[in-house]
Amino acid sequence: MANDTSYGTAEQLRDPHYMPPLGQAVSLGIQHILAMFISNVTPAIIICGAAGFGFGSNSPDFPQMIYMIQMSMFFAGIATLIQTVGFGPVGARLPVVQGTSFAFVPIMVPLVAGKGVDAMAIIMGGVIVGGILHALLGLFIGRIRFALPPLVTGLIVLMIGLALIKVGIQYAAGGVPAIGKPEYGSLQNWSVAGVVIVVTLALKFFARGMLSVAAVLIGILAGYAVAFAMGMVDLGNVGRAAAVALPKPFHFGVEFTAAAIIGFCAMAFVSAVETVGDVSGITKGGANREATDDEIEGATYADGIGSAVSGFFGALPNTSFSQNVGLVSMTGVMSRHVVTIGAILLIVAGLIP
Repeated sequence: MANDTSYGTAEQLRDPHYMPPLGQAVSLGIQHILAMFISNVTPAIIICGAAGFGFGSNSPDFPQMIYMIQMSMFFAGIATLIQTVGFGPVGARLPVVQGTSFAFVPIMVPLVAGKGVDAMAIIMGGVIVGGILHALLGLFIGRIRFALPPLVTGLIVLMIGLALIKVGIQYAAGGVPAIGKPEYGSLQNWSVAGVVIVVTLALKFFARGMLSVAAVLIGILAGYAVAFAMGMVDLGNVGRAAAVALPKPFHFGVEFTAAAIIGFCAMAFVSAVETVGDVSGITKGGANREATDDEIEGATYADGIGSAVSGFFGALPNTSFSQNVGLVSMTGVMSRHVVTIGAILLIVAGLIP
């Protein structure tokens, strides 16, 4: 794969500043987005469900969940751009994909449980303060990096990856909205998931060149085609949705409470350690080198700023996504421009309901 000059030499593929041919770069960017998409929107679904206006609630506030899902996509794209493009000391300028963090879910659920849309203001207050603290950690995280050896950061990334297995199984079985319904865990759902897995692994291990690199994307498309053929795809809501929906400042309001601030600030430290592990994993897996202090600090700044900005518009906190670290290692393509293309597509998706 590394010798396939159709999209770059082995040395070019290890260079984060290398731009593959546009057509292949777009495909790889889409693959990065599809790899993180479900995990990115699921926290919003969980929090809205806990608050009482999620799937199956018949709440008149249900559209507020749709807005939060959109903002999860939009601000994940914005935060990813901050990482890949950067400005000044902010941003790792590596193929770091940002997304809505699962780590904060245990903190958020008790704050909103059964309290409806009004409780979202408390969440946003915590997101903003926690994001600011997270960004400030970038000022000295390089100096305490000695206390975060690969064993520690690797275990953090491993634990997050293991936690995502449950999410993958739930969605393979039919998705969170289907839990408790007869179709959850049906043979039909498992069959579609099986197609995705088999096609992805077959292409990864038996194909060469772009087919191997884009294995995840092709596997997802194959699963979608099977689902469409089996009548599992409903496009009815597409025609009823608005053409464009823009972010609204202070959509849910902002309220600062001690419980939320303490919880989000505590988790900011955990998220920062995860980011150190993810950046180290990208440089090690994609270029066989250690991450520099500038890359670690820039990624931490971007993590915090992306989260704080999200809170002003009604989105949840962002962090680097570990599954995309694995994708960099799997494809061998370390181009930050590939992820930049994916971030732009994610922003566009966030603007279209």
